[in-house]
Amino acid sequence: MADLPWLTIVGLSEAGADDLSGRARQALETAELVLGAARHLSLLPRLTCEVREWPVPFADGVPLLLAERGRRVVMLASGDPFWFGAGTSITRHLAREEWIAHPAPSSFALAAARLGWAVQDVACLGLHAASFTRLRPQLAPARRLLVLVRDGSAVAELAGYLGAQGFGASTVHVLEALGGPRERVRTTQAAAFALDDIAHPVAVGIDVAGDGAVLPLTAGRPDSWFDSDGQLTKQPVRALTLSALAPRPGELLWDIGAGSGSIGIEWLLAHPANRAIAVEADAVRAERARGNAAGLGVERLIVLEGCAPDILPEGTPDAVFIGGGLSQALLEALWARLPAGTRVVANAVTLESEALLAQWHGAAGGSLLRIELADAVPLGTRHGWRARYPVVQWSVTR
Repeated sequence: MADLPWLTIVGLSEAGADDLSGRARQALETAELVLGAARHLSLLPRLTCEVREWPVPFADGVPLLLAERGRRVVMLASGDPFWFGAGTSITRHLAREEWIAHPAPSSFALAAARLGWAVQDVACLGLHAASFTRLRPQLAPARRLLVLVRDGSAVAELAGYLGAQGFGASTVHVLEALGGPRERVRTTQAAAFALDDIAHPVAVGIDVAGDGAVLPLTAGRPDSWFDSDGQLTKQPVRALTLSALAPRPGELLWDIGAGSGSIGIEWLLAHPANRAIAVEADAVRAERARGNAAGLGVERLIVLEGCAPDILPEGTPDAVFIGGGLSQALLEALWARLPAGTRVVANAVTLESEALLAQWHGAAGGSLLRIELADAVPLGTRHGWRARYPVVQWSVTR
């Protein structure tokens, strides 16, 4: 036992000690200290070592745990600590050789087993402390979702959200205290939801149904998805712009002159690991961009208020889009900051901005694209073409 890590993270199901693996049992039997939430400790009433309840908020317990280095400590967590669990909140502070984990079946696995759903075909979300708007990109008829929420009242709020989005016809499976003696599974419809005695912990299975709007998967979503005062990169140009920006998993975008935030939002929708920071000079537009991001489930969009280049984000991005505020000073500031390999895309509408992009294209290379679009509009009893303002797009890799 002397060569084992000082910290063991033990995952618990509602069955408590009955579901523990042999190694998890051994860790508890040899522990000098067990730390866990009150609910977790109540599942293991026969502990003989020192026991401490984990404080609320959770972050307050991290330094208390780290102060116990040198003792043999067990930390209790729910189910699989590394699937929407507390595991990484602890292990990010530790060297790999300092800890070991023994997970129990996750709530997602137990819920899928009760419903007969294939986990690989289901969207799994942990929304204990997150907005239900994170569900928005997932809402499409025939989709199945498994969602963890904070308590019983949150299930009713979730049903209300589904109804407000036009998916009140969805079937809602309420799965309480899975794996333990209090386990209960009930099924109802979101629009008819009336359960008021839901026990914690709770998972929710959703068979999505209804005629609500479905967010497309491809870049260049319809303009109607974005609240705007007109400062919006319109759908066809946005699709071409995202194509030029070429988002890859885990990358960071600077969206300068963000307007309604549509470019940064679509960058984030491209992959859940993507990050984006928007810079917007107008406070009203900045708040609108935040609202658009939250409504589409990507509230992780960071919006900075101010004028570039006077204000630029910290760090270095993988890609930069300039949709507003294009100037010689901004391009010079970016060229001084950005490392080699950074992708830069700038859109221009005015003659002055177009001339600036032509000048920089000549000096720095890349590609220059003129986008000319026209819409069919009524012309007497027939139709004709009404041209939009052309957009010149410069894309280059630094």
